[in-house]
Amino acid sequence: MRKILLMFALSAFTAALPVIDNAHGCIKGAAVGAVVGHVAGRHGVAGAAVGCAVGHHEAKVKEKQATQAKTPAPAKREGATSPQR
Repeated sequence: MRKILLMFALSAFTAALPVIDNAHGCIKGAAVGAVVGHVAGRHGVAGAAVGCAVGHHEAKVKEKQATQAKTPAPAKREGATSPQR
């Protein structure tokens, strides 16, 4: 029981740390995945690997959404004519 509490405290501490720029969510995902894998039955390493992949994917999606929000939409030209039917 003490090991589970220690792993939970460690994962909470790791989640509170700022994500390293090169890792893009891997560290946070790996910590959470390792805890879940450990609780699921001694699959901590597999859980860390999957958690790293999921965390990296989620960080990329979040980064892509942030860049799309920053770029303005192309402005329509006032004098442009389009063929009308």
